[in-house]
Amino acid sequence: MLVLLAGIFVVHIATVVMLFVCTIANVWVVSDAGQGSVGLWKNCTSAGCTDTLLYGGEDALKSVQAFMILSIIFSVVSLVVFVFQLFTMEKGNRFFLSGATMLVCWLCIMVGASVYTHHYANSSKNQYSASHHGYSFILAWICFCFSFIIGVLYLVLRKK
Repeated sequence: MLVLLAGIFVVHIATVVMLFVCTIANVWVVSDAGQGSVGLWKNCTSAGCTDTLLYGGEDALKSVQAFMILSIIFSVVSLVVFVFQLFTMEKGNRFFLSGATMLVCWLCIMVGASVYTHHYANSSKNQYSASHHGYSFILAWICFCFSFIIGVLYLVLRKK
């Protein structure tokens, strides 16, 4: 049981790190010509990065930014709650609070990544006629899967 909890803890830390990376990095959509990339915050080309996105003022992008930041907050809160519960909770109880917080993180990632996918991933709004998904976009969906698995495992596991 200790090995399982340690494994979940390590995956949770990895998820938090990946959430930070995918939210901060500006590689959500990459040009096939290798001339640049677009993220949530900046437009980067071979000449450098600028704060001007073609769709920077749209509400959809602001909601993606907000939900990705909320997912980081809920993931960190869930990690802190898990560590707190690990040392204060009585034996036989489940990690309900940390599991529920992680599932809220999962929902935030789902909303943020889904809105970005719908509005910007394969549309004419991303300024590149030929483009593919960048590592930030892929990391967001990997975090989506990991946060669901971690949340469910927290709900199922009991402290021994």
